[in-house]
Amino acid sequence: MRCAVFAVTSRGVESAIHLKEGITPDTVDIFLKAGREATVPVKRFSRLADAVAETFQQYDALIFFMATGIAVRMIAPHLKSKLTDPAVLVADEQGRHVISLLSGHVGSGNDLTRRVAACLSAEPIVTTATDVNGLLAPDALAAELGLRPEPKPMIQRMNGALLEKKPIAYAVDEALSRRDFFEAALRKRDIPFVRMSAVEALVAKELTVFITADNGLRSENLLCLVPRRLIAGMGCRRGISKDTLQAALSDACEQIGQELSAISMIASASVKKDEAGLLALASELGVEVRFFESETLQKKIEAYGLEESPFVRRQIGAGNVCEAAALCCVEQGRIALPKTKWEKATVALVWEK
Repeated sequence: MRCAVFAVTSRGVESAIHLKEGITPDTVDIFLKAGREATVPVKRFSRLADAVAETFQQYDALIFFMATGIAVRMIAPHLKSKLTDPAVLVADEQGRHVISLLSGHVGSGNDLTRRVAACLSAEPIVTTATDVNGLLAPDALAAELGLRPEPKPMIQRMNGALLEKKPIAYAVDEALSRRDFFEAALRKRDIPFVRMSAVEALVAKELTVFITADNGLRSENLLCLVPRRLIAGMGCRRGISKDTLQAALSDACEQIGQELSAISMIASASVKKDEAGLLALASELGVEVRFFESETLQKKIEAYGLEESPFVRRQIGAGNVCEAAALCCVEQGRIALPKTKWEKATVALVWEK
């Protein structure tokens, strides 16, 4: 995840730096008011409200080392939907408590809160009712597995039923191409399930969480968990083999708990459009590969405030290939794996929101 961290006091800055240096594999950018000193590279702002407005859709998570009331006032004008808003965390300036404030489930805010708290040796504060009661909510499971819960009103109904100890069934679409992966994930979490067709799911009598690629299914008892597209942004040296690229991509997927079969598309810079290994990899995976001109990549870099490599910029005219190319493929994306280097390749993974 890409995290924007805001601090306004000297002690808050110290905690922010501690977090930046200790949490992986997340990308952490620290935002400080102009004039405040820091021992690490930071981004500057004149007004906190302007910085939050700019970063709210650029980053996967916003972390505030300051009073909760300030954070609430800063994010309030930008809230749209629990399905697309970034995770928002608040920590006291001494890093003693970390609060999951927004997008705890779908935005993975609760999980991030626990990881940030562990990094700071702080106490995580998670208030979502299902978590407090030790229950795995369907929308939290969806975030873990790269699924999108639909329709939105059914999320609250399912979680309410869980809290009232009403029965909820899980089912996997028998026509789902990655059925084995999701079934293994349910078994790992000791969640009983059955296989069924979409037709059977539509007429289910009990509340049912249905893992399916059909995002058009609607019934009063059905919450669908639909696989999100996972885009692989890739950069590589000239003449790299398909097997070397595949090994890097497989390792990247493993780092986020996914398989190669989860990849929906590969993206890179236009200078790689004749790269045989890259084309062969896309062909073997049966996915589309898209290439973007440096001007397009640069626009995405600026829109998201992505980190750039001066060397790469001199070579192709844009200083970020992996993350920028992957983000070019989606209207809104969440970085699952920041740009990661292998011996002859770099990979970034982006979930479509």
